[in-house]
Amino acid sequence: MTAMLSSDLPLPRIGRGKVRDIYAVGDDRVLLLTTDRISAFDVVMAETIPMKGAVLTQISAWWFRQLEGTVPHHMISADADEIIRAVPELKNHRADIVGRAMLCKRTTVFPIECVIRGYISGSAWKEYAAEGTLAGEKLAAGLVESQKLEPAIFSPATKAEAGHDENITVARVREILGADVAATLEKMARDVYGYGEQTSRARGIIIADTKFEFGRDRDGRIILIDEVMTPDSSRFWAVDAYKPGQPQPSFDKQPLRDYLDVERHAGRWNGDAPAPALPASVVEATSKRYLEAYRRVTGTELKV
Repeated sequence: MTAMLSSDLPLPRIGRGKVRDIYAVGDDRVLLLTTDRISAFDVVMAETIPMKGAVLTQISAWWFRQLEGTVPHHMISADADEIIRAVPELKNHRADIVGRAMLCKRTTVFPIECVIRGYISGSAWKEYAAEGTLAGEKLAAGLVESQKLEPAIFSPATKAEAGHDENITVARVREILGADVAATLEKMARDVYGYGEQTSRARGIIIADTKFEFGRDRDGRIILIDEVMTPDSSRFWAVDAYKPGQPQPSFDKQPLRDYLDVERHAGRWNGDAPAPALPASVVEATSKRYLEAYRRVTGTELKV
């Protein structure tokens, strides 16, 4: 499978994120194509990570299949041949879409990241350590870094077009979306996280936190969209390496983050774009971590 930095399909491209290219398929569907781009510390690398796009797409597809009958979602198919039958314009582009593309229902997206924190880490830990709060709301005293939160916390954020998302209160979500929609999003996010955390833990992965997106389909239903519990949308930790009271190694991008940290501390990189060139060993190690995440979550090797 050839690594992909960017795509060029014979469909109208309506969006491009750090990792995904989004194409319109008529007015009722979209094609999400996940490239092998990778970012760290809010900087997109020049190099690609082989198989990363397929890992993200197929982990999401696996979760969507597991969630059938539990939470409605937007996936129509993540199988290249099924997609081509549905979208004949792609018949000469099978190599570009195989493994990495997902055909989905088009929705009106809610402008909120629905973050569930099962453990306190990252930006949440930084705020708590400084103020004892999360998004300005008080948390219990005496928590340590990476501690399990019981119950998990619904910690919504605004969707930033650039830079960091901003944590906001549940009260603010109610102001933006209305109380009924806010309650529905929280319940759906908690339900999906609860299922995913339990499933992954049994397979050796802790999903410390994760973010979900939701949209409203043409029938007015609120459905789960985008990616689901992947190494990019979630903080994955290895169960057998978990030690509360300190930062935990990331399951996915740790080789990349470690390399960039060395370059930054050595004064060879200031943290801004462009990032330093990645050695082949870092690219290979990062690719292997993504593939291992897929194997652990799904119980199978990725075949595309």
